[in-house]
Amino acid sequence: MRRLYLQIYLTFLGVILLFAVLATVAWWSTRDQSDNAQLLHGIGGVLSELLPPHSNPERVQSVLERLGKQFDVRITLRTDDGELIGAYGKPLPPPPPDRRRSGWMRGPGPGPTFAIALPDRRWAIVRPGHIERGERTLGFLALIALLMFAIAIGSYPLAKRLTGRLVRLQQHVNELGAGDLSVRVEVEGKDEVAELACSFNRAAERIQKLMSAQKETLASASHELRSPLTRIRMAIELMGKDEHLELRERIAQDISELDELIEELLTASRIDYVARPQRRESVDLLALVAEEAVRVDAQFEGKPITIPGDAKLLRRMVRNLLENARRYGAGSAIEIELKEEKNYAELLVLDRGPGIPEQEQERIFDPFYRRPGMREGVDKGVGLGLALVRQIARHHDGDVACRGRAGGGTCFAVTLSRVQRRTGPVTQGSNHSVAGGFSSNSQ
Repeated sequence: MRRLYLQIYLTFLGVILLFAVLATVAWWSTRDQSDNAQLLHGIGGVLSELLPPHSNPERVQSVLERLGKQFDVRITLRTDDGELIGAYGKPLPPPPPDRRRSGWMRGPGPGPTFAIALPDRRWAIVRPGHIERGERTLGFLALIALLMFAIAIGSYPLAKRLTGRLVRLQQHVNELGAGDLSVRVEVEGKDEVAELACSFNRAAERIQKLMSAQKETLASASHELRSPLTRIRMAIELMGKDEHLELRERIAQDISELDELIEELLTASRIDYVARPQRRESVDLLALVAEEAVRVDAQFEGKPITIPGDAKLLRRMVRNLLENARRYGAGSAIEIELKEEKNYAELLVLDRGPGIPEQEQERIFDPFYRRPGMREGVDKGVGLGLALVRQIARHHDGDVACRGRAGGGTCFAVTLSRVQRRTGPVTQGSNHSVAGGFSSNSQ
């Protein structure tokens, strides 16, 4: 938007500059004007009586000096063929050879120059301005520059006012994109920008209502789904312990997966609804990762790192990565590395499983994506674990990537920003010991 502001401002200055150039060119190219021909003819008659014949050059020079000082002009006297007779000040050029009448002529520098034909076939070339003032070119240019400067200063608030509302509208659009659905634009004026602001407000209100309705629907669906699941779980517990043991285990597993799916959907919905963590606290990432590493018996090494964010979401991210490595690492040892960089922390989760083909290393972060050959209901997971990992990482101004390892296996690399954003205060003291509060999940 600043580029638009500069374009408007520079275009305005360019128009003024073009006007000044054209005015200067027009001034320089001024030729004969016949409006004052009668006046100049009369002046020529008077000068012919005042100026002696050119055979007496000393007297001619004396008269020219007296006239120049009295009328504050530069004056040059020439013969009909352009030969110089005398001059007060720097001699002015002769009129063109084909010139026969008095009038304006092109002279040196800006300003008017008059060629006056005398009855005795001599020419008096007159230019306003005393000899001590010299050419007025610098003064003219200085005046133009001062005018340009004044116009530039005066047009600045005008251009700023023209784009100010667009800048404010852009800021509100960015806030809406960041997740603040309550943002509205103040409608100023009755022009197209005001109509755009009204359209933005209507769209923001509509989006806010849709998101609220979606959140309420998910909450209601979660409650309605969990009620029959609870009843089914109770019915299984009421069955005899030795009756249909295999069926009971299968039903219990299905119920666990359904419960896990509901929790994953609600978590994803909450993350999408707010662009930045609602809970801002200093999280001891080393302690958090160490606790999760012990849970799956993973090898862990790292340095103490504290980052701003939501401890529960970060724990959920780490747990999902470890569950993914445990499920699909073919029983290989899980390794975790926590590295410290200047502005971010890097978390590596590695295994020696069959690995993931390069063409699928990005697709596995898509919700509900299953790799070819994976069987639904046999291969555990609901297809949202890695998608949530990416959501949580980006929620903390970071990202996650999957890559292969030399010698086989998979490496998941998570980067998390260590820079405190200004979107909310950070709670002093870490909250890494808080339990995750979510059921574990993986891709």
